[in-house]
Amino acid sequence: MPGPGPHLMYAMGSGLALTTLSNGRFSPHHTFTYTINAFFGPDIGSFSDWLGETLGISLGSALADAIHHPFYYSLILGLPLCFFYSWVSRVLLQKGILDSVSGVPLTKRQCLLLVAAGSLTHFFLDHLFEENGHSTMYTWILSTGWWKNRAPVNPDAVVVVGLLCMCLLGGFIYINRVKSKSIKQQSYQSAKLILIIASLYCLWCISQLYWVNPRRPAVGEEADLGVLVFLATYFFLPHFLCISSMNSKDLDAEQLPP
Repeated sequence: MPGPGPHLMYAMGSGLALTTLSNGRFSPHHTFTYTINAFFGPDIGSFSDWLGETLGISLGSALADAIHHPFYYSLILGLPLCFFYSWVSRVLLQKGILDSVSGVPLTKRQCLLLVAAGSLTHFFLDHLFEENGHSTMYTWILSTGWWKNRAPVNPDAVVVVGLLCMCLLGGFIYINRVKSKSIKQQSYQSAKLILIIASLYCLWCISQLYWVNPRRPAVGEEADLGVLVFLATYFFLPHFLCISSMNSKDLDAEQLPP
């Protein structure tokens, strides 16, 4: 599975990109908390288990297995960690160790969102690059494709998929037509459009893979259902949580407290 380097660099690179695009609303405090949880977070149980064995203390592997999970990590440790990281953010700011564009430490809510985002980001890499490519998630993603032989071309699949893709592109053009709405409204409505089309696309794939007997290829040989679910859960959701954790507004240098 990926080691410390890929986890740290991927999360920190994403955080830096958000900092740049948000003009500092996603501060270095956000990036630091997000990166720590994307690397060390879900592995803290395994590390504790290893440390206990080294010191001759039996901590049990059940806790390590429960914590090393994209959602259980946040559910089990999210509350205590949000208090801890909020306190760390305050100390780092007061001591002048880590800069914050807004001049305020992270709130507990922001830390909770970053803990959850970091956990999901951790498994974005783990699911793809562990167990010699035979992880449960990666195996399921591939199982939503058609690998028995050359996938037959089903006319209804061509019509449904083609219609959904045309609605996505046509709807995007319609929403973002010249001088129609504000950028914020256009972005919000475009995101709703993507969610609607993605839901219908997944519903079509599910109907062909799990409801029809015998099973039929939903989109040729492509594993579209697995890819969409994986990206929604482990790529778009953590970035959405990071964006939700941003400070409400950025402050100019002249407005920062002395």
